[in-house]
Amino acid sequence: MKLTVADLHSLHDTACAAAREAGQVIANSISSSPTVHYKAGAASLAAQVVTEIDLQCDALIRAHLSASAEQFDLALLTEETPDDGQRLVKDYFWCVDPLDGTLAFTRATPGYSVAISLISQAGVPIIGVVLDPVTDTLFSAIAGQGVWRNGEIWRPPALSSENNKRGLTIHLDCSFIERDGFAEKWRTLQIWAESAGYLSLERVSEFGGVLSAISVLLDAPACYFKPPKDQSGGGSIWDFAATACIYNALGVYACDYSGKAFHFNQPDSTFMNHCGVMFASNAALAEIADVCGDA
Repeated sequence: MKLTVADLHSLHDTACAAAREAGQVIANSISSSPTVHYKAGAASLAAQVVTEIDLQCDALIRAHLSASAEQFDLALLTEETPDDGQRLVKDYFWCVDPLDGTLAFTRATPGYSVAISLISQAGVPIIGVVLDPVTDTLFSAIAGQGVWRNGEIWRPPALSSENNKRGLTIHLDCSFIERDGFAEKWRTLQIWAESAGYLSLERVSEFGGVLSAISVLLDAPACYFKPPKDQSGGGSIWDFAATACIYNALGVYACDYSGKAFHFNQPDSTFMNHCGVMFASNAALAEIADVCGDA
C-alpha cells in the first residue's frame, strides 16, 4: 500500500496527538515518585529502568494509533511490547518509545521525551514526532514535506550560521562515559577539537538518546554518537528513527557510525549495536568517529 501525501499528513497529526496525550501523563506524574522496575538482561542502568508511567504511556499511545494501524494496514512496534514480526511483513509500521530517557525521568531532571515514528518496510523513517514534556515542545517531520516545531515550520537558526570558532558540545550516553578507557578517548577528542578550531569542548550525558539528538540541532555545533559494540544493545530503532526523520527532512547529518544510511528494520533485531549512530550538526563532525574509534 502506498501512502499519499494526504495520508502522511493525517498520520502525522495522529502521532502528534498521541505524543501530546502521553506527554501530559508524564508531566502530571513527574512529582509523584513513580515506582521503578528493572528489565532483565539490559546492559546498562538506563536500559534497565522502567516505570509504570512508561507502561501507561505505551498503552495510551497504542490505543491512540490502533485505528490508523487498522485503516492503513500498519504494524505497531513499541519498546514496552514484544516484537511480533509484523514490521517485516507490512508496508509500514509505527515505532514507539513511550518514554525515552526514563532514568532522567526518575531523577526528575530534563532529558526524557516521547518519540513516535512511521517507518517503511525498507527501514526508512517517513514520519518523526518527538515531544519534550519539560518544555512542552513538539518537533515533527514528514519525509519530503517539512519539519515543524509546535506546528510552525522550523529550521534551527544555528545550523545556517554555525562556525567552528565556538564551543563544541558532544552528547554521550552515561554507559559510554563509564567504560574503561573513556578518559583517554576524551583527551583525544579535546586535542582534535582544539586542532579543528573549537574554543572549548563540553559533554552532556544526562539525556536520553532522543533528546540528545534533538539538542544537537538546538545547540550547534554539536554531535551525538554511539560507537558500535559486540554486545546487544546500543539503543534500538525507537531511540533513533523519529530523530533521524527530522534530521533527514532538514538535510542534516544522521547516519550510522561508519557513515552509511540508517536501516531501521533489520530482521534479526531492533538493536543498533552492530552499526552505532552519529547525529551531527554538520557533516565534518562525523570525523569524530575516526578520532574516537570503536567502543
